[in-house]
Amino acid sequence: MKKKLIVVLFVVILVISLPRSEVQAAEEIIWEKTGPGIEGTGIIALAIDPQTPSTLYAVTPRKVYKGVNGGESWSPSSNGLTADSLSSLVIDPQTPSTLYVGTYLNGVFKSEDGGESWSPSSNGLTAPYICSLAIDPKTPSTLYVGTYLNGVFKSEDGGKTWFAAYNGLPEESRILSLAIDPQAPTTLYAASLHNGVYKSANGGETWSEANNGLTDSDIRALVIDPQTPSTLYAGTFRHGVFKSENGGETWSAANSGLIGTGVSTLAIDPQTPSTLYVGVSGVFMSVNGGETWSAANRGLTDTYNHVLAIDPQTPTTLYAGTAEDGVFKGQRAHLLFLPLTLR
Repeated sequence: MKKKLIVVLFVVILVISLPRSEVQAAEEIIWEKTGPGIEGTGIIALAIDPQTPSTLYAVTPRKVYKGVNGGESWSPSSNGLTADSLSSLVIDPQTPSTLYVGTYLNGVFKSEDGGESWSPSSNGLTAPYICSLAIDPKTPSTLYVGTYLNGVFKSEDGGKTWFAAYNGLPEESRILSLAIDPQAPTTLYAASLHNGVYKSANGGETWSEANNGLTDSDIRALVIDPQTPSTLYAGTFRHGVFKSENGGETWSAANSGLIGTGVSTLAIDPQTPSTLYVGVSGVFMSVNGGETWSAANRGLTDTYNHVLAIDPQTPTTLYAGTAEDGVFKGQRAHLLFLPLTLR
């Protein structure tokens, strides 16, 4: 007994004395398949109810599914959704029963009853090819869509009407991701295919290029640090992750430890923004603001992840939407002590 106690005390002292980066590198995500109803399906969007995080929504190319009890079971929630090719989904953060889904051929649809029914919400939207959606966190009646060839459109009345908001964007801009500053929502960023990152400081009225330091102009994903919005991250098609700490004025590579360079998705911990996740060749995690990354794929049977989503109330819980095998639920675990067996 005394020998065991000495060993335990030695391990504790060792852990305390380790550099912070070494201790945190021992963290891992343990993934498990979520419940029935959505197996064998490619997931292209995930959204979590911010008030009831056990409720979540998954978007496949043809349907919206609703998950309960943290994904223990899923059921289709597509009544009235006549589009055949879905692309994106956002939830009203103040009224989570209100949702919007973007489509590649039929504009935007809206639900006001938690996905039970949907209706078209595209009046004024002259570009039906929707790649991305973003909602103003402070004024959720304000939304933006990124389109495949026509830049950005904006609505100020909950999707009833839309108008063009692409002054300054290159012609035929393909906007794959939109990110809104949570503290100053009139500041937003657009990730484009072929044209890099663009920034607007006036709610989309005008845009300017924000690519200094980016070595890849094909941007797939953007996330903003919710506590320090001047810090943001961009996921590229060929050169991994880039980071800006000055609101997009300059960028630098943040790829140490990444295997693979084609980013499919980025997610940032809302409570501890130095913790990030990236979908590249599997899921990778950083606990130091992108300085270093480590693989976090334990339990994943499909390592191509279209999208990641983090529980806003319990950020140690997250979800991965895969290309062919539905949705997985992950729990962060401190694995430093697990290999130790005292005899």
